[in-house]
Amino acid sequence: MALEVKNIKKQDTKENINVLERTQQTIEIALEKLRSKSGMYELLKEPLRLMTVRIPVKMDNGEIKVFTGYRAQHNDAVGPTKGGIRFHPDVTEDEVKALSLWMSIKCGITNLPYGGGKGGICCDPRKMSFRELEILSRGYVRAISQIVGPTKDIPAPDLYTNSQIMAWMMDEYSHLREFDSPSFITGKPMALGGSHGREWSTGLGVTMITKQAAKLKNISMDDAKVIIQGFGNAGSFLAKFLHDSGAKIVGVSDALGALYDVNGLDVNYLLDNRDSFGSITHLFTNRLTNGELLLKECDILIPAAIENQITEENARDIKAKVIVEAANGPTTLKATQILTKRNILIVPDVLASAGGVVVSYFEWVQNNQGYYWSEEEVSEKLEKILTEAFVNVYQTSIEQKVDMRLSAYMVGLKRLSSAIEWRGWI
Repeated sequence: MALEVKNIKKQDTKENINVLERTQQTIEIALEKLRSKSGMYELLKEPLRLMTVRIPVKMDNGEIKVFTGYRAQHNDAVGPTKGGIRFHPDVTEDEVKALSLWMSIKCGITNLPYGGGKGGICCDPRKMSFRELEILSRGYVRAISQIVGPTKDIPAPDLYTNSQIMAWMMDEYSHLREFDSPSFITGKPMALGGSHGREWSTGLGVTMITKQAAKLKNISMDDAKVIIQGFGNAGSFLAKFLHDSGAKIVGVSDALGALYDVNGLDVNYLLDNRDSFGSITHLFTNRLTNGELLLKECDILIPAAIENQITEENARDIKAKVIVEAANGPTTLKATQILTKRNILIVPDVLASAGGVVVSYFEWVQNNQGYYWSEEEVSEKLEKILTEAFVNVYQTSIEQKVDMRLSAYMVGLKRLSSAIEWRGWI
């Protein structure tokens, strides 16, 4: 039976608070648990810097369109800030701020020498030509060039940006600085100093974390039933890696709808036929909505789309044993409480999706050294860091008797708050 196709959208409920406010609430609780010094929360609840820029672009039809962009730098007490740049029509100042806070926590969890940064431009790249995207990318770099750099703030790809956009940005920055600057940005093509594994790092990292979580719940990856909401870069690689590990991918979705088959979907067909933005469901008639997919039978549910997908309204009907958050903020705080009481293990976004920033760090190190690693070396180093991070967060959750989300924030903020104290900022 063909069902109505609906876009993935934020759940419209009374608990759908601003994503920045939700992040700040969790940070405040984590710092209280850590018994941090007075004033620490006031410093860490907002980025140290936020730049808003306006970028004029001459469109193909001759019209001059002005785009708004942002770059947030949360805190550089540990080291330079690091974080992606997203191109999306829903980019907002608060979202960029929240994402920069999350990046600080991810870097703390994985013990990287960074603070968090994040950037974005409010645009729809799906409706822009190649030429328009290049002009926009170069204009953004010119606008933020004074606050970024290899030892200041290192950008990377994010939602709807890729290696080509990173290449344009690196080239523009090199022209501005009048020397080649590969370590200014990560996620570049291999020919320009990119690292093996950067394209699939987030997907592989989520796979590694998913295997660790499955062990805790005594779920064998052989024939484990997995649902993945979202089929973009991370979601599609994730489907491939989990499928290759023996798991049965029973559900996937994109912005247009969802597919579900209890016997398992043909992952190779889906990968071969998706478009450049990860859309695949338009090729099928028997589709579900994204909301319906979340409530289907599975062992492991992986939200890999956008925030606020699992809420107080649907948390009691989730049938998964494990939820691994590949997306940013897919589960609300009230939903987290409900799911935890139901003994459903939630691996939070700041841990589950940390593979991307880890391999970005690897690329930055390789650029600085001028020595490049093999794909096998990258995978081995990534697995070591993520496994240690998962064990640390899980053990902290047991010792402190808190859920994995709060535990992750505690682990992620511990080093940062210590660095701030040593510097004498507080």
